[in-house]
Amino acid sequence: MQFFTRENDSLLFRQDGETVLITPWGADSLRVRSTILSDFDDRSAALLPQPAVPVVIDIDSQNPRHATLQNGRITADLYVQEWGNALRITYRNQHGKILLQEIPNGGALALKARHFKALPGGSFRLKASFTSNPEEKLYGMGQYQQEIMNLKGCNLELAHRNSQASIPFYVSSLGYGFLWHNAAIGEVHFGSNTTEWIAEATKQLDYWICAGDTPAQIEEAYAQATGKAPMMPEYGLGFWQCKLRYYNQEQVLQVAREYKKRDIPVDVFVIDYYHWLRCGDWSFDPEFFPDPAAMIKELHDMGMETMVSIWPQVDYRSENYEEMKQQGLLVKSDTGVDVQMLFHGNNVFLDATNPRTRAYVWEKCKKNYADLGIRTFWLDEAEPEFTGYDFGTYRYHAGPVAETGNIYPREYARLFYEGQKASGQKDIVNLIRCAWAGSQRYGALVWSGDIMSDYADFRKQICAGIHMGLCGIPWWTTDIGGFHGGVTESGEFRELLVRWFQFGAFCPVMRLHGCRQPGKRLFKQSGEEREGTGADNEIWSFGDDNYPTLVKFIRIRELMRDYTRSLMREAHEKGSPVMRALFYEFPADPACWDITDEYCYGSDILVAPVCHEKARSRKVYLPAGASWVHAGSGQTYEGGQTYEIDAPLETLPVFLREGRQEYLIGKI
Repeated sequence: MQFFTRENDSLLFRQDGETVLITPWGADSLRVRSTILSDFDDRSAALLPQPAVPVVIDIDSQNPRHATLQNGRITADLYVQEWGNALRITYRNQHGKILLQEIPNGGALALKARHFKALPGGSFRLKASFTSNPEEKLYGMGQYQQEIMNLKGCNLELAHRNSQASIPFYVSSLGYGFLWHNAAIGEVHFGSNTTEWIAEATKQLDYWICAGDTPAQIEEAYAQATGKAPMMPEYGLGFWQCKLRYYNQEQVLQVAREYKKRDIPVDVFVIDYYHWLRCGDWSFDPEFFPDPAAMIKELHDMGMETMVSIWPQVDYRSENYEEMKQQGLLVKSDTGVDVQMLFHGNNVFLDATNPRTRAYVWEKCKKNYADLGIRTFWLDEAEPEFTGYDFGTYRYHAGPVAETGNIYPREYARLFYEGQKASGQKDIVNLIRCAWAGSQRYGALVWSGDIMSDYADFRKQICAGIHMGLCGIPWWTTDIGGFHGGVTESGEFRELLVRWFQFGAFCPVMRLHGCRQPGKRLFKQSGEEREGTGADNEIWSFGDDNYPTLVKFIRIRELMRDYTRSLMREAHEKGSPVMRALFYEFPADPACWDITDEYCYGSDILVAPVCHEKARSRKVYLPAGASWVHAGSGQTYEGGQTYEIDAPLETLPVFLREGRQEYLIGKI
């Protein structure tokens, strides 16, 4: 029997209705697909076309059950097992070391490494199973609200929720990267015996794997395959002011003028949700914003860009609802009443996967926002936030949500990015609450969603930011102080906010936001209740004793502007994270693979946030292979050791690689 054939630079396997195709996809990388009784779908959920690379394909003439395909550092070794002629694929690096291996069929167990279970309508429930190396450590997979770095042993939902962004790519300590190239709702189980990827509904298996000698090599290969962020605009490098919510034009200008009066630089001033009348209007409510063009001009004259919130919900009462429904521009419910989110009325979502929807919505936003001078948007609710997250109920232009749901936030970012580009804008960054593979190429700055204002959630964000950087999302941030539960006048909350603010100065973007308590109810002149406004959330709102510290860290952010710009250029040109796991810079130091609460801001600055209540010191591990200078005292420490470092409330432990970024010494 002839199990294997060569097709151009690809290796093809056929057996009993299954076809497996392995194709080089960039240097040291392979794309692997499998179908049952059908041709391959050549559309790509995330991978970009790659230039041809030299490969070596060997179909064993002495043993027809064996073939290999080598692309640089990675080799796929294919063997057809005797029992049932089941194919097993093993991936090795250039030294012959096993990187990843499908499960064997187990002889009489008749296990399937690629298990397709037919569903009504022609799709399959798919499970792909690999053996598990107990020594392996895994990082990436997007943003999950957990204080865990090594994901080995974790069970993860492959779906988006408010504060959860599922990006199915990981970096392995064994020297490879793996992308589950499938936008279906599903699960992954990184078990001690097997790793199992599950797609609830799909037409084919599709994944991408690359080999690299360092995490940086793997990350750069992944960025080449899925895209890189554009260059961060200059206004993305400084401090952003925001709260839930500046509800009228007078309040916006009053706060902005106060920052200007105090000579505190603000790069972006953010106007949050329900500045509109109804979701889906995509325009300012004239009762509260009577002259938005004049407001935007004054902010710009003060050196501040204006950002406005955009929601993808369309209220039944919106001026655009009936036309969008008639034109088929909305997400569709397959069954039941077509209400997809209950919030200030009955709402459905715009269908960002539909190119006609993207054109329609951008036309509205251009007229009502961009033409007034707004260059940056806050794309909230990007998962989208279905009430109940009943993914199997809904359908996109791209297909059933069960099959395609995870692409939504990327296509939502694409709507604005492509609209802005077509309008002639060159420097684009848009804040968004979720992402999938490839979101970075559409100027997506992801923030971590509606998290709680407590130390536990603070610590989770450190892990989340590191994982997101490893998933190709270099632009990432949080609500400084958390979103829910922060009481402006509370001493305990004020201390948390100061600690979070210090961390925020060393995030890719520094943005203050939150739903501060106590809030205030608001009403229209007609008597209709509107979304309320939170308590004050400006840097002078948290006590005279804390104010100098907050000002200091805005000044530090300004001091680092050239350095931060250089990191953004690395992200743009190479795909490098801005916020980096210690092992990214120091892969040869075993201790660096287990640190959950430190990171490198670029290659030169090590940050150790103080993320436990009332702490005035903390242990800091300094990686081997460098000497480190304490940015506060100027004292030098040798790497490869853990130190107890003082951290009074007005500062935090920050270390500089010896001889680098010395302008920060004594400033922190």
